Amino acid sequence: MTRLTANWSFPTAIRFGPGRIAELPEALRMAGIARPLFVTDPGLARLPVVGRALAILTEANIAHGVFSEVKPNPVEANLTAGVSAFATGGHDGVIAFGGGSALDLGKLIAFQAGQTRPVWDFEDVGDWWTRADAEAVAPIVAVPTTAGTGSEVGRAGVLTNEATHTKKVIFHPKMLPAVVIADPELTVGMPPFITAGTGMDALAHCLEAYCAPGFHPMADGIAAEGVRLVLENLPKAFLDGSDIAARARMMAAAAMGATAFQKGLGAIHALSHPVGALYDTHHGMTNAVFMPYVLAANRPAIDERIARLAAYCGISGGFDGFFRTVLALRDCLEVPHRLGDLIAGLDMDADRKELIAQMAIVDPTAGGNPVALTTEGARSILEAAIEGAVS
Repeated sequence: MTRLTANWSFPTAIRFGPGRIAELPEALRMAGIARPLFVTDPGLARLPVVGRALAILTEANIAHGVFSEVKPNPVEANLTAGVSAFATGGHDGVIAFGGGSALDLGKLIAFQAGQTRPVWDFEDVGDWWTRADAEAVAPIVAVPTTAGTGSEVGRAGVLTNEATHTKKVIFHPKMLPAVVIADPELTVGMPPFITAGTGMDALAHCLEAYCAPGFHPMADGIAAEGVRLVLENLPKAFLDGSDIAARARMMAAAAMGATAFQKGLGAIHALSHPVGALYDTHHGMTNAVFMPYVLAANRPAIDERIARLAAYCGISGGFDGFFRTVLALRDCLEVPHRLGDLIAGLDMDADRKELIAQMAIVDPTAGGNPVALTTEGARSILEAAIEGAVS
């Protein structure tokens, strides 16, 4: 079997392999961090996996603070509290430890702690990132405990603006963690629902990056292999959470998705973001619900590309074969088929559908969809996901 331990230097320094959380003190030294703020989510903070990581810091005589006020869809109040904790504790860097929410908020704390402008001034729009004081961005060590968002290798964080009920992508090149510890043993405790949701998020990243228009063969290659890894290993990790080989390959696929999607994302994310902001749904599972409906809507523009991807993944039947594979994967993972099966008591009137469609077309990810996303198109996909009608 292929040895599942390696050091990578793309897109940042990555220490990949089982047991490598033990190298956390060395990773901090590499990043130039002496007094880290350990950022995680409240559920994870109560689990042994965090206790072990904190014990490693204590044994290495590394003074640290802990911040865990992180919602599943982080909001500005979480960021404000985190920045306050960073300043009060005299910290000089961040350990972002957890799933996508903790990783994103940890990165945002490290970024925003040294800025004087509101965080919304750094939304991923044009060159807004140049407004930031780059020298004031604190270094970050990222430690993912899920295999989904790939935020550990990303240069942005997603934050919900509660005033407008919109998810905003905050971007700066220096938000890319200096060092990543990708230890698949940390993901073994994930329950099946989270394994499925985060894994489908990784698949959505790879799939949408691969389908995004434009010439970026490097991203295409990474995304295609990421899709193959997810299709082969996510069912194994879901059915047997202790399968460390499957967990490792899923962790790699998650990082690959976030590396590839610099090429673009698309309507899966453009619709998932407003639904998540309005209904506080799990992001990855929301992506999973929308996936086949977006694939069907985009088929005229991606039929040949998906046929090539299917062949690479060993799937016969071109687009149709790949589409059936996605549906079968969702069934295996117990992904809700309809939006109403994800959101209890869903009763979406015409005004709410219109709002979501309008939010989707202005989402930063909409521009990467291979078919130009219009209000009518977004509403049509949303209605198909509500009805459960796939073609």
